Amino acid sequence: MDRFKALGIGDKITRALNEMGFEEPTPIQAETIPVLMTGRDLVGQAQTGTGKTAAFGIPLLEMVGQSAAAFQGIVLTPTRELAIQVAEELNKIGQFTAAHALPIYGGQDIGRQIKALKRGPQVIVATPGRLMDHMERRTIRLNDTRMVVLDEADEMLNMGFIEDIEKILATITAEHQTVLFSATMPRQIQNLAQRFQRDPAHISVKSREVTMPLIEQRYVELHDREKFDVLCRLLDIQDPELSIVFGRTKRRVDELAEALKKRGYSAEGIHGDLTQTKRDMVLRQFREGTTDILVATDVAARGLDVSGVSHVYNFDIPQDAESYVHRIGRTGRAGHTGMAMTFVIPRELAHLRSIEYTTRRKLTKMAVPTLSDAIEGQQRLAVEKLMRQVEEGGAEQYRGRAEELLGELDSVSLVAAALKMLTKEPTTTPVKITEEAPLRPRYGGHQRSAGGRPGGGFAPKGRPGGFAPKARAGGEKAWKY
Repeated sequence: MDRFKALGIGDKITRALNEMGFEEPTPIQAETIPVLMTGRDLVGQAQTGTGKTAAFGIPLLEMVGQSAAAFQGIVLTPTRELAIQVAEELNKIGQFTAAHALPIYGGQDIGRQIKALKRGPQVIVATPGRLMDHMERRTIRLNDTRMVVLDEADEMLNMGFIEDIEKILATITAEHQTVLFSATMPRQIQNLAQRFQRDPAHISVKSREVTMPLIEQRYVELHDREKFDVLCRLLDIQDPELSIVFGRTKRRVDELAEALKKRGYSAEGIHGDLTQTKRDMVLRQFREGTTDILVATDVAARGLDVSGVSHVYNFDIPQDAESYVHRIGRTGRAGHTGMAMTFVIPRELAHLRSIEYTTRRKLTKMAVPTLSDAIEGQQRLAVEKLMRQVEEGGAEQYRGRAEELLGELDSVSLVAAALKMLTKEPTTTPVKITEEAPLRPRYGGHQRSAGGRPGGGFAPKGRPGGFAPKARAGGEKAWKY
Protein backbone atom coordinates (compact mmCIF):
# COMPACT_ATOMS: atom_id res chain seq x y z
CA MET A 1 0.00 0.00 0.00
CA ASP A 2 2.99 2.34 0.30
CA ARG A 3 2.94 2.93 -3.46
CA PHE A 4 -0.69 4.05 -3.27
CA LYS A 5 0.04 6.32 -0.29
CA ALA A 6 2.89 7.87 -2.28
CA LEU A 7 0.31 9.03 -4.83
CA GLY A 8 -1.34 11.16 -2.14
CA ILE A 9 -4.27 8.84 -1.41
CA GLY A 10 -5.90 9.13 2.04
CA ASP A 11 -6.03 6.40 4.69
CA LYS A 12 -9.73 5.54 4.19
CA ILE A 13 -9.39 4.79 0.49
CA THR A 14 -6.04 3.07 1.02
CA ARG A 15 -7.73 0.79 3.56
CA ALA A 16 -10.47 -0.04 1.05
CA LEU A 17 -7.92 -0.79 -1.69
CA ASN A 18 -6.11 -3.12 0.69
CA GLU A 19 -9.30 -5.03 1.48
CA MET A 20 -10.13 -5.22 -2.22
CA GLY A 21 -6.83 -6.98 -2.83
CA PHE A 22 -4.98 -4.17 -4.62
CA GLU A 23 -1.23 -4.62 -4.29
CA GLU A 24 0.25 -1.80 -6.35
CA PRO A 25 -0.99 0.81 -8.84
CA THR A 26 -1.31 -0.18 -12.49
CA PRO A 27 0.57 2.02 -14.99
CA ILE A 28 -2.53 4.08 -15.83
CA GLN A 29 -3.26 4.59 -12.12
CA ALA A 30 0.31 5.56 -11.29
CA GLU A 31 0.35 8.20 -14.02
CA THR A 32 -3.23 9.46 -13.78
CA ILE A 33 -3.95 9.75 -10.05
CA PRO A 34 -1.28 12.38 -9.21
CA VAL A 35 -2.42 14.55 -12.13
CA LEU A 36 -6.10 14.40 -11.21
CA MET A 37 -5.34 15.08 -7.55
CA THR A 38 -3.98 18.48 -8.62
CA GLY A 39 -7.32 19.38 -10.25
CA ARG A 40 -6.07 19.33 -13.84
CA ASP A 41 -8.15 18.14 -16.81
CA LEU A 42 -6.97 14.92 -18.41
CA VAL A 43 -7.22 12.85 -21.59
CA GLY A 44 -6.40 9.20 -20.97
CA GLN A 45 -5.97 6.65 -23.73
CA ALA A 46 -6.32 3.18 -22.22
CA GLN A 47 -8.05 -0.09 -22.98
CA THR A 48 -10.60 -1.74 -20.73
CA GLY A 49 -8.85 -3.91 -18.16
CA THR A 50 -5.98 -1.49 -17.46
CA GLY A 51 -7.48 -0.26 -14.17
CA LYS A 52 -8.86 3.05 -15.38
CA THR A 53 -11.96 2.95 -13.14
CA ALA A 54 -9.76 3.24 -10.07
CA ALA A 55 -7.53 5.71 -11.95
CA PHE A 56 -10.31 8.30 -12.11
CA GLY A 57 -12.39 6.91 -9.25
CA ILE A 58 -9.83 7.37 -6.49
CA PRO A 59 -9.25 11.12 -7.12
CA LEU A 60 -12.98 11.60 -7.63
CA LEU A 61 -13.84 10.00 -4.29
CA GLU A 62 -11.04 11.86 -2.51
CA MET A 63 -12.51 15.12 -3.79
CA VAL A 64 -16.23 14.52 -3.16
CA GLY A 65 -15.53 13.06 0.27
CA GLN A 66 -14.62 16.54 1.48
CA SER A 67 -18.21 17.79 1.12
CA ALA A 68 -21.68 16.31 1.67
CA ALA A 69 -23.16 18.09 -1.37
CA ALA A 70 -24.99 15.87 -3.87
CA PHE A 71 -24.06 15.30 -7.52
CA GLN A 72 -20.48 16.52 -7.21
CA GLY A 73 -19.18 13.89 -9.60
CA ILE A 74 -20.68 12.69 -12.90
CA VAL A 75 -19.39 9.62 -14.74
CA LEU A 76 -20.85 9.01 -18.20
CA THR A 77 -20.73 5.48 -19.63
CA PRO A 78 -22.02 4.06 -22.93
CA THR A 79 -24.04 1.15 -21.48
CA ARG A 80 -26.13 0.30 -18.46
CA GLU A 81 -23.89 -2.69 -17.74
CA LEU A 82 -20.82 -0.49 -17.50
CA ALA A 83 -22.71 2.08 -15.39
CA ILE A 84 -23.57 -0.62 -12.86
CA GLN A 85 -20.04 -2.01 -12.89
CA VAL A 86 -18.39 1.38 -12.41
CA ALA A 87 -20.80 2.36 -9.60
CA GLU A 88 -20.10 -0.92 -7.79
CA GLU A 89 -16.36 -0.37 -8.09
CA LEU A 90 -16.59 3.21 -6.83
CA ASN A 91 -18.68 2.16 -3.84
CA LYS A 92 -16.09 -0.48 -2.93
CA ILE A 93 -13.28 2.04 -3.20
CA GLY A 94 -15.24 4.54 -1.12
CA GLN A 95 -16.67 2.07 1.39
CA PHE A 96 -14.98 3.77 4.37
CA THR A 97 -15.86 7.29 3.24
CA ALA A 98 -19.17 9.14 3.27
CA ALA A 99 -19.26 9.22 -0.54
CA HIS A 100 -21.83 7.13 -2.40
CA ALA A 101 -22.16 6.42 -6.15
CA LEU A 102 -25.54 5.77 -7.77
CA PRO A 103 -25.98 4.16 -11.22
CA ILE A 104 -28.61 5.80 -13.43
CA TYR A 105 -29.54 4.09 -16.71
CA GLY A 106 -32.38 3.38 -19.07
CA GLY A 107 -34.54 0.33 -18.53
CA GLN A 108 -34.83 0.87 -14.78
CA ASP A 109 -37.98 2.39 -13.28
CA ILE A 110 -37.43 6.15 -13.26
CA GLY A 111 -39.60 6.61 -10.15
CA ARG A 112 -37.27 4.33 -8.25
CA GLN A 113 -34.29 6.34 -9.50
CA ILE A 114 -35.90 9.61 -8.39
CA LYS A 115 -36.33 8.24 -4.86
CA ALA A 116 -32.68 7.20 -4.79
CA LEU A 117 -31.60 10.61 -6.08
CA LYS A 118 -33.45 12.35 -3.24
CA ARG A 119 -31.00 10.70 -0.83
CA GLY A 120 -28.30 12.87 -2.39
CA PRO A 121 -25.54 10.61 -3.74
CA GLN A 122 -22.25 12.42 -4.25
CA VAL A 123 -21.49 10.61 -7.53
CA ILE A 124 -23.83 9.77 -10.43
CA VAL A 125 -22.76 7.07 -12.90
CA ALA A 126 -25.10 7.37 -15.87
CA THR A 127 -25.78 6.67 -19.49
CA PRO A 128 -26.09 10.00 -21.36
CA GLY A 129 -29.74 9.61 -22.36
CA ARG A 130 -31.05 8.81 -18.90
CA LEU A 131 -28.97 11.61 -17.36
CA MET A 132 -30.52 14.09 -19.80
CA ASP A 133 -33.98 12.75 -18.93
CA HIS A 134 -33.36 13.52 -15.25
CA MET A 135 -31.90 16.92 -16.10
CA GLU A 136 -35.07 17.79 -18.01
CA ARG A 137 -37.18 16.62 -15.07
CA ARG A 138 -34.94 18.69 -12.75
CA THR A 139 -34.35 15.63 -10.58
CA ILE A 140 -30.61 16.09 -11.23
CA ARG A 141 -29.00 19.53 -11.16
CA LEU A 142 -25.37 19.92 -12.10
CA ASN A 143 -24.76 23.18 -10.20
CA ASP A 144 -22.31 21.57 -7.74
CA THR A 145 -20.50 19.30 -10.20
CA ARG A 146 -16.77 19.34 -9.52
CA MET A 147 -15.64 16.53 -11.83
CA VAL A 148 -17.17 14.96 -14.94
CA VAL A 149 -15.69 11.79 -16.41
CA LEU A 150 -16.35 10.41 -19.89
CA ASP A 151 -15.59 6.69 -19.66
CA GLU A 152 -15.07 4.89 -22.99
CA ALA A 153 -15.73 8.06 -24.95
CA ASP A 154 -15.16 6.37 -28.32
CA GLU A 155 -17.87 3.84 -27.48
CA MET A 156 -20.32 6.66 -26.74
CA LEU A 157 -19.35 8.23 -30.05
CA ASN A 158 -19.98 4.96 -31.90
CA MET A 159 -23.39 4.63 -30.24
CA GLY A 160 -24.51 8.09 -31.34
CA PHE A 161 -24.22 9.87 -27.97
CA ILE A 162 -21.88 12.67 -29.03
CA GLU A 163 -24.60 15.36 -29.23
CA ASP A 164 -26.01 14.34 -25.85
CA ILE A 165 -22.55 14.53 -24.29
CA GLU A 166 -21.99 18.00 -25.72
CA LYS A 167 -25.30 19.19 -24.26
CA ILE A 168 -24.45 17.75 -20.84
CA LEU A 169 -20.98 19.30 -20.78
CA ALA A 170 -22.34 22.66 -21.93
CA THR A 171 -24.83 22.62 -19.04
CA ILE A 172 -22.14 22.38 -16.35
CA THR A 173 -21.23 25.96 -15.58
CA ALA A 174 -19.51 25.46 -12.21
CA GLU A 175 -15.73 25.27 -11.93
CA HIS A 176 -14.92 21.60 -12.57
CA GLN A 177 -12.48 19.04 -13.93
CA THR A 178 -13.23 17.27 -17.20
CA VAL A 179 -11.69 13.81 -17.56
CA LEU A 180 -11.88 11.82 -20.78
CA PHE A 181 -10.92 8.18 -21.20
CA SER A 182 -10.99 6.48 -24.58
CA ALA A 183 -9.33 3.43 -26.14
CA THR A 184 -9.00 5.27 -29.46
CA MET A 185 -8.82 8.95 -30.34
CA PRO A 186 -10.92 9.69 -33.44
CA ARG A 187 -11.23 13.27 -34.64
CA GLN A 188 -14.59 13.89 -32.92
CA ILE A 189 -13.16 12.86 -29.55
CA GLN A 190 -10.20 15.18 -30.06
CA ASN A 191 -12.59 18.02 -30.94
CA LEU A 192 -14.60 17.29 -27.80
CA ALA A 193 -11.45 17.57 -25.69
CA GLN A 194 -10.42 20.84 -27.34
CA ARG A 195 -13.86 22.35 -26.82
CA PHE A 196 -14.54 21.40 -23.20
CA GLN A 197 -11.12 20.91 -21.58
CA ARG A 198 -8.53 23.42 -20.43
CA ASP A 199 -4.92 22.49 -21.01
CA PRO A 200 -5.50 18.77 -20.36
CA ALA A 201 -2.70 16.36 -19.52
CA HIS A 202 -2.39 13.52 -22.05
CA ILE A 203 -1.63 10.04 -20.76
CA SER A 204 -1.52 6.91 -22.91
CA VAL A 205 -1.11 3.36 -21.66
CA LYS A 206 -1.41 0.33 -23.91
CA SER A 207 -2.74 -2.96 -22.60
CA ARG A 208 -0.31 -5.83 -22.47
CA GLU A 209 -0.44 -8.49 -25.12
CA VAL A 210 -2.23 -11.49 -23.70
CA THR A 211 -0.33 -14.76 -23.83
CA MET A 212 -1.52 -17.90 -22.10
CA PRO A 213 0.62 -20.67 -23.55
CA LEU A 214 -0.47 -23.28 -21.02
CA ILE A 215 -4.16 -22.92 -21.85
CA GLU A 216 -5.52 -24.82 -24.83
CA GLN A 217 -8.27 -22.66 -26.31
CA ARG A 218 -11.03 -24.12 -28.48
CA TYR A 219 -14.47 -23.13 -29.68
CA VAL A 220 -17.58 -24.99 -30.83
CA GLU A 221 -20.02 -23.46 -33.30
CA LEU A 222 -23.58 -24.48 -32.49
CA HIS A 223 -27.11 -23.21 -31.83
CA ASP A 224 -28.23 -22.02 -28.40
CA ARG A 225 -30.65 -24.91 -27.96
CA GLU A 226 -27.77 -27.38 -28.44
CA LYS A 227 -25.49 -25.86 -25.83
CA PHE A 228 -26.58 -27.78 -22.77
CA ASP A 229 -26.40 -31.24 -24.32
CA VAL A 230 -23.00 -30.40 -25.81
CA LEU A 231 -21.77 -29.18 -22.42
CA CYS A 232 -22.83 -32.46 -20.82
CA ARG A 233 -21.11 -34.45 -23.55
CA LEU A 234 -17.88 -32.50 -23.08
CA LEU A 235 -18.03 -33.06 -19.33
CA ASP A 236 -18.46 -36.78 -19.96
CA ILE A 237 -15.64 -36.93 -22.51
CA GLN A 238 -13.13 -34.71 -20.69
CA ASP A 239 -14.05 -35.61 -17.08
CA PRO A 240 -12.50 -32.46 -15.54
CA GLU A 241 -11.48 -32.58 -11.90
CA LEU A 242 -12.69 -29.04 -11.26
CA SER A 243 -14.36 -26.86 -13.90
CA ILE A 244 -16.06 -23.48 -14.16
CA VAL A 245 -18.99 -22.84 -16.49
CA PHE A 246 -19.63 -19.18 -17.29
CA GLY A 247 -23.13 -17.91 -18.03
CA ARG A 248 -24.05 -14.40 -19.10
CA THR A 249 -26.84 -13.71 -16.59
CA LYS A 250 -27.89 -14.70 -13.08
CA ARG A 251 -30.95 -16.47 -14.44
CA ARG A 252 -28.79 -18.41 -16.86
CA VAL A 253 -26.49 -19.50 -14.02
CA ASP A 254 -29.40 -20.67 -11.86
CA GLU A 255 -30.94 -22.67 -14.70
CA LEU A 256 -27.63 -24.23 -15.70
CA ALA A 257 -26.72 -25.28 -12.16
CA GLU A 258 -30.15 -26.84 -11.60
CA ALA A 259 -30.11 -28.60 -14.99
CA LEU A 260 -26.65 -30.07 -14.34
CA LYS A 261 -27.83 -31.42 -11.00
CA LYS A 262 -30.78 -33.10 -12.73
CA ARG A 263 -28.32 -34.79 -15.07
CA GLY A 264 -26.39 -36.14 -12.09
CA TYR A 265 -23.45 -33.73 -12.04
CA SER A 266 -22.12 -32.16 -8.84
CA ALA A 267 -22.69 -28.48 -9.63
CA GLU A 268 -23.45 -25.24 -7.79
CA GLY A 269 -24.17 -21.75 -9.08
CA ILE A 270 -22.76 -18.46 -7.87
CA HIS A 271 -23.80 -14.90 -8.79
CA GLY A 272 -24.33 -11.46 -7.29
CA ASP A 273 -27.73 -12.19 -5.74
CA LEU A 274 -26.39 -14.85 -3.38
CA THR A 275 -25.91 -13.93 0.26
CA GLN A 276 -22.33 -13.80 1.46
CA THR A 277 -22.94 -16.89 3.60
CA LYS A 278 -24.21 -18.88 0.62
CA ARG A 279 -21.39 -17.62 -1.59
CA ASP A 280 -18.76 -18.64 0.97
CA MET A 281 -20.32 -22.08 1.30
CA VAL A 282 -20.40 -22.67 -2.47
CA LEU A 283 -16.77 -21.58 -2.88
CA ARG A 284 -15.65 -23.72 0.07
CA GLN A 285 -17.33 -26.79 -1.42
CA PHE A 286 -15.69 -26.09 -4.77
CA ARG A 287 -12.23 -25.60 -3.29
CA GLU A 288 -12.57 -28.81 -1.28
CA GLY A 289 -13.75 -30.76 -4.33
CA THR A 290 -17.18 -31.55 -2.86
CA THR A 291 -18.59 -29.71 -5.88
CA ASP A 292 -16.93 -30.47 -9.22
CA ILE A 293 -18.57 -27.79 -11.36
CA LEU A 294 -18.97 -24.12 -10.49
CA VAL A 295 -21.45 -22.19 -12.65
CA ALA A 296 -20.77 -18.46 -12.42
CA THR A 297 -21.35 -15.00 -13.84
CA ASP A 298 -18.39 -12.76 -14.65
CA VAL A 299 -19.04 -10.54 -11.64
CA ALA A 300 -19.27 -13.46 -9.20
CA ALA A 301 -16.02 -14.97 -10.48
CA ARG A 302 -14.10 -11.73 -10.17
CA GLY A 303 -11.16 -12.29 -7.86
CA LEU A 304 -11.85 -16.03 -7.68
CA ASP A 305 -8.61 -17.90 -7.13
CA VAL A 306 -9.03 -21.68 -6.91
CA SER A 307 -6.16 -24.00 -7.69
CA GLY A 308 -6.79 -27.16 -9.65
CA VAL A 309 -9.34 -25.83 -12.15
CA SER A 310 -8.57 -27.84 -15.28
CA HIS A 311 -11.38 -26.69 -17.60
CA VAL A 312 -13.31 -23.50 -18.27
CA TYR A 313 -16.48 -23.58 -20.37
CA ASN A 314 -17.84 -20.33 -21.80
CA PHE A 315 -21.47 -21.42 -22.12
CA ASP A 316 -22.19 -17.87 -23.31
CA ILE A 317 -19.47 -15.98 -25.15
CA PRO A 318 -18.12 -13.10 -23.00
CA GLN A 319 -18.97 -9.48 -23.77
CA ASP A 320 -15.39 -8.44 -24.55
CA ALA A 321 -11.82 -9.67 -24.82
CA GLU A 322 -10.95 -8.59 -21.28
CA SER A 323 -13.80 -10.68 -19.86
CA TYR A 324 -12.64 -13.61 -21.99
CA VAL A 325 -9.10 -13.34 -20.63
CA HIS A 326 -10.43 -13.05 -17.08
CA ARG A 327 -12.56 -16.17 -17.53
CA ILE A 328 -10.00 -18.48 -19.05
CA GLY A 329 -7.37 -17.25 -16.61
CA ARG A 330 -9.13 -19.30 -13.92
CA THR A 331 -7.30 -22.33 -15.35
CA GLY A 332 -3.70 -22.98 -16.43
CA ARG A 333 -2.28 -21.61 -13.17
CA ALA A 334 0.93 -22.32 -11.28
CA GLY A 335 2.53 -24.03 -14.26
CA HIS A 336 -0.38 -26.40 -14.84
CA THR A 337 -2.07 -26.83 -18.21
CA GLY A 338 -5.71 -25.99 -18.75
CA MET A 339 -8.41 -26.05 -21.39
CA ALA A 340 -10.91 -23.33 -22.30
CA MET A 341 -13.97 -24.14 -24.41
CA THR A 342 -16.17 -21.39 -25.85
CA PHE A 343 -19.65 -21.98 -27.27
CA VAL A 344 -20.38 -19.70 -30.21
CA ILE A 345 -23.63 -19.42 -32.14
CA PRO A 346 -23.28 -18.45 -35.84
CA ARG A 347 -24.20 -14.79 -35.31
CA GLU A 348 -21.43 -14.41 -32.72
CA LEU A 349 -18.55 -15.48 -34.96
CA ALA A 350 -17.59 -11.87 -35.72
CA HIS A 351 -17.33 -11.22 -31.99
CA LEU A 352 -15.13 -14.29 -31.58
CA ARG A 353 -12.80 -12.93 -34.26
CA SER A 354 -12.49 -9.62 -32.39
CA ILE A 355 -11.54 -11.53 -29.23
CA GLU A 356 -8.93 -13.48 -31.19
CA TYR A 357 -7.53 -10.24 -32.62
CA THR A 358 -7.29 -8.54 -29.22
CA THR A 359 -5.77 -11.54 -27.43
CA ARG A 360 -3.43 -12.35 -30.35
CA ARG A 361 -4.52 -15.96 -30.08
CA LYS A 362 -6.32 -18.11 -32.64
CA LEU A 363 -8.89 -20.46 -31.13
CA THR A 364 -9.08 -23.99 -32.54
CA LYS A 365 -12.44 -25.01 -33.91
CA MET A 366 -13.66 -28.43 -32.86
CA ALA A 367 -16.58 -30.52 -34.07
CA VAL A 368 -19.76 -30.71 -32.02
CA PRO A 369 -19.41 -33.90 -29.95
CA THR A 370 -22.13 -36.52 -30.44
CA LEU A 371 -23.79 -38.81 -27.90
CA SER A 372 -21.65 -41.63 -29.31
CA ASP A 373 -18.54 -39.53 -28.62
CA ALA A 374 -19.68 -39.06 -25.02
CA ILE A 375 -20.24 -42.82 -24.54
CA GLU A 376 -16.86 -43.58 -26.10
CA GLY A 377 -15.23 -40.98 -23.87
CA GLN A 378 -16.73 -42.51 -20.75
CA GLN A 379 -15.55 -45.96 -21.83
CA ARG A 380 -12.05 -44.60 -22.38
CA LEU A 381 -12.07 -43.05 -18.90
CA ALA A 382 -13.17 -46.41 -17.45
CA VAL A 383 -10.24 -48.13 -19.14
CA GLU A 384 -7.88 -45.48 -17.76
CA LYS A 385 -9.23 -46.02 -14.25
CA LEU A 386 -8.76 -49.77 -14.55
CA MET A 387 -5.21 -49.44 -15.89
CA ARG A 388 -4.32 -46.92 -13.21
CA GLN A 389 -5.51 -49.34 -10.55
CA VAL A 390 -3.33 -52.11 -12.02
CA GLU A 391 -0.31 -49.79 -12.04
CA GLU A 392 -0.89 -48.63 -8.48
CA GLY A 393 -1.19 -52.23 -7.24
CA GLY A 394 -2.72 -53.16 -3.90
CA ALA A 395 -5.20 -55.60 -5.46
CA GLU A 396 -3.48 -58.81 -4.24
CA GLN A 397 -6.31 -59.63 -1.86
CA TYR A 398 -8.68 -59.88 -4.86
CA ARG A 399 -6.53 -62.26 -6.91
CA GLY A 400 -8.07 -65.41 -5.48
CA ARG A 401 -11.60 -64.31 -6.30
CA ALA A 402 -10.44 -63.18 -9.75
CA GLU A 403 -9.00 -66.64 -10.48
CA GLU A 404 -12.29 -68.24 -9.44
CA LEU A 405 -14.22 -65.98 -11.82
CA LEU A 406 -11.81 -66.72 -14.66
CA GLY A 407 -12.50 -70.42 -14.10
CA GLU A 408 -16.19 -69.80 -14.73
CA LEU A 409 -16.09 -66.96 -17.33
CA ASP A 410 -13.87 -66.01 -20.22
CA SER A 411 -11.53 -63.07 -19.59
CA VAL A 412 -13.08 -60.81 -22.25
CA SER A 413 -16.58 -61.07 -20.74
CA LEU A 414 -15.19 -60.40 -17.27
CA VAL A 415 -13.22 -57.29 -18.27
CA ALA A 416 -16.19 -56.00 -20.32
CA ALA A 417 -18.43 -56.32 -17.25
CA ALA A 418 -15.88 -54.46 -15.12
CA LEU A 419 -15.67 -51.66 -17.67
CA LYS A 420 -19.45 -51.39 -17.80
CA MET A 421 -19.57 -50.98 -14.02
CA LEU A 422 -16.92 -48.25 -14.16
CA THR A 423 -18.54 -46.41 -17.08
CA LYS A 424 -20.87 -43.52 -16.33
CA GLU A 425 -23.55 -43.69 -19.00
CA PRO A 426 -24.44 -40.23 -20.33
CA THR A 427 -27.89 -39.19 -19.17
CA THR A 428 -30.50 -37.49 -21.35
CA THR A 429 -32.85 -36.21 -18.63
CA PRO A 430 -34.98 -33.50 -20.31
CA VAL A 431 -34.13 -30.00 -19.06
CA LYS A 432 -35.17 -26.52 -20.16
CA ILE A 433 -32.62 -23.75 -20.52
CA THR A 434 -34.03 -20.37 -21.55
CA GLU A 435 -32.46 -19.18 -24.79
CA GLU A 436 -30.69 -15.82 -24.57
CA ALA A 437 -30.34 -13.16 -27.21
CA PRO A 438 -27.03 -13.58 -29.07
CA LEU A 439 -24.36 -10.95 -29.24
CA ARG A 440 -23.67 -9.26 -32.54
CA PRO A 441 -21.15 -6.61 -33.56
CA ARG A 442 -22.14 -3.17 -32.40
CA TYR A 443 -20.89 0.07 -33.89
CA GLY A 444 -17.12 0.22 -33.88
CA GLY A 445 -16.65 -3.55 -33.89
CA HIS A 446 -17.67 -4.23 -30.30
CA GLN A 447 -20.70 -6.09 -28.98
CA ARG A 448 -24.23 -5.53 -27.88
CA SER A 449 -27.31 -7.69 -27.56
CA ALA A 450 -29.21 -8.99 -30.56
CA GLY A 451 -31.57 -6.06 -30.85
CA GLY A 452 -28.74 -3.54 -31.14
CA ARG A 453 -29.36 -2.15 -27.68
CA PRO A 454 -27.61 -3.21 -24.51
CA GLY A 455 -30.02 -5.64 -22.91
CA GLY A 456 -32.17 -6.08 -26.03
CA GLY A 457 -34.68 -4.01 -27.96
CA PHE A 458 -34.74 -2.89 -31.58
CA ALA A 459 -33.28 0.23 -33.12
CA PRO A 460 -35.60 2.55 -35.05
CA LYS A 461 -34.35 3.95 -38.34
CA GLY A 462 -32.14 6.98 -38.10
CA ARG A 463 -31.14 6.48 -34.47
CA PRO A 464 -28.34 4.11 -33.45
CA GLY A 465 -28.42 2.28 -30.17
CA GLY A 466 -32.00 1.02 -30.01
CA PHE A 467 -33.65 4.13 -28.56
CA ALA A 468 -37.23 5.00 -29.32
CA PRO A 469 -38.76 8.48 -29.58
CA LYS A 470 -41.50 9.45 -27.19
CA ALA A 471 -44.01 12.23 -27.74
CA ARG A 472 -43.68 15.49 -25.85
CA ALA A 473 -46.05 18.41 -25.49
CA GLY A 474 -46.42 20.51 -28.62
CA GLY A 475 -45.71 17.64 -30.96
CA GLU A 476 -41.99 17.67 -30.16
CA LYS A 477 -40.18 14.33 -29.99
CA ALA A 478 -37.52 13.54 -27.43
CA TRP A 479 -35.50 10.39 -27.25
CA LYS A 480 -36.37 7.90 -24.57
CA TYR A 481 -33.53 5.81 -23.21
